[in-house]
Amino acid sequence: MLLDGINHVAVLTQDTDRLHAFYREVFDATVSHDESPGPGMRLSFIDVGPHTELNVFQVDGNAEAARHTPMFGRGPLDHMGLHAASLDAFDTIRERLMARGATDGFVTDFGHVLSVFFRDPDGLEGEVCVTNPDAVAGVMNPPGTPAARYTA
Repeated sequence: MLLDGINHVAVLTQDTDRLHAFYREVFDATVSHDESPGPGMRLSFIDVGPHTELNVFQVDGNAEAARHTPMFGRGPLDHMGLHAASLDAFDTIRERLMARGATDGFVTDFGHVLSVFFRDPDGLEGEVCVTNPDAVAGVMNPPGTPAARYTA
């Protein structure tokens, strides 16, 4: 097996503090990161397992978090992030996704993780992450930062 679980699930909320409290109180989860990366936005990471987190986004004016529809019509779940078992597994997955035209192969260096995005046959956007062997402690990079080890 090339995967060892889910890295994160990105969710939208209208009340970050309420969501943090719920996961702390119900699951003993911890909040490992909480920032405002730009005007009108808040991003936090709720650790829900040894390598699984919720990436919580609160975006001013975004009404998606308030939209509650029946199963199979929901919108608050943004994308799924899978965690590769190793850098070699990440490379194998990336190659297979590229061979199927599911990704252009671009690898983002977020600092602590490397990431490649893909779309499955139904159009669901996904992401495969792996611990970045080149990470510098405390450094986080914005989306779109190319990973040096994957640039020509």
